[in-house]
Amino acid sequence: MEVRWLLYIVFIRVLIIYALIILSLRLMGKRQIGQLQPSELVVTILVSNIATMAIEDSNVPLIGGIIPILTLVSFDVLISAMTLRYKKMRRIVSGTPRVIIRDGKIDQKQLKELRFTIDDMMEELRGKDIFDPRRVSYAVIETNGTLSAALRPEQEAATLSDLQLKVQQTQATIP
Repeated sequence: MEVRWLLYIVFIRVLIIYALIILSLRLMGKRQIGQLQPSELVVTILVSNIATMAIEDSNVPLIGGIIPILTLVSFDVLISAMTLRYKKMRRIVSGTPRVIIRDGKIDQKQLKELRFTIDDMMEELRGKDIFDPRRVSYAVIETNGTLSAALRPEQEAATLSDLQLKVQQTQATIP
């Protein structure tokens, strides 16, 4: 009977912590893991560790998991608000985007500072269907680690307006 009671308690704790984490992540307004800023990733990892301790150890009061999770989430929301308001705070917490290619020339110094290899850069470029860095006007490593790239104007694909063609506007099909 004691084991069954313990399983019920663990089950209830899991549900409470799960609901709290979902609510917390919604409050933080987070996206996919790959889009998280370093500070957001740290909060996410810490919340998962705290949740694990609160779920696994029934000797720890449930409030011992809830208070630290809410504290971390509140701190993250406060930091997010401050980064919206203060540019210097945003630079400290999130960093700044770095240009790694300018006019087709790779900036080795920036790559080295970012600890970003040529192979990493080429993989990111290929993911954007760019196989030659000389075609790039500029490429930027964003603060979340993703690469944004703009082709040189002469390398861009021609658009209908470039060709001075007129087409009839179509509406999206909504099932």
